[in-house]
Amino acid sequence: MSSKRFIIVGLGNFGHSVARALYSKGHDVIAVDIDEQRVDALAADVSRSVLGDGRDRETLEEIGARACDVAVVSTGDDITASILSTLALQDLEVGDIYAKVVSRDHARIMDHMGTADTVFPEHESGQNLASRLSGYGVINYVRMARDLSIQEMVVPEKWQGQTLRNLGLRSRLELTVIAIRNMENEELTVPPDPDQALTATDSLLMAGREAKLHEVTTAE
Repeated sequence: MSSKRFIIVGLGNFGHSVARALYSKGHDVIAVDIDEQRVDALAADVSRSVLGDGRDRETLEEIGARACDVAVVSTGDDITASILSTLALQDLEVGDIYAKVVSRDHARIMDHMGTADTVFPEHESGQNLASRLSGYGVINYVRMARDLSIQEMVVPEKWQGQTLRNLGLRSRLELTVIAIRNMENEELTVPPDPDQALTATDSLLMAGREAKLHEVTTAE
């Protein structure tokens, strides 16, 4: 995978985490914040950690934002700063801009501004936990897009001994089984064998619409 150049505006917990993770994967990362402590705390873990105002177009251009492939705007609860930073980055023709949002209204604003996507960590974490707690045998749950999620679930008792071909999850529920994991030895079968008999020690990694995933985990 070729490396990209990223700029992260706002270095709170979310921005800090994203910047470090991208840099650790070999990407060129510029990080900017108006808080000197946050800038210093990240200095060793990114390409450049800059003290500056991410709302200001000239500041962003000076630190190299125009040459960045992707921007992540993470300005905490300051929606005005989020909007101004996004406008400045758009003026500099940054290719894709992702914005952390703090409310549904904030997300709507950023969507109307043409950001590539919005991230609502608190809401999504709550949704993911609720899905794990409310469904039978749900081990993990990740929301990928507005109506697409991936979940790992223990094979229900009524499915044990059957095969994926017999269950017909794709035709009945529009669910795609990505992999089968043996929970005893951690062996992962990708792609899954449609004729493999499922056991009580197996879990299924499935992708599909949220409503369909919920249906399969709550069915009697």
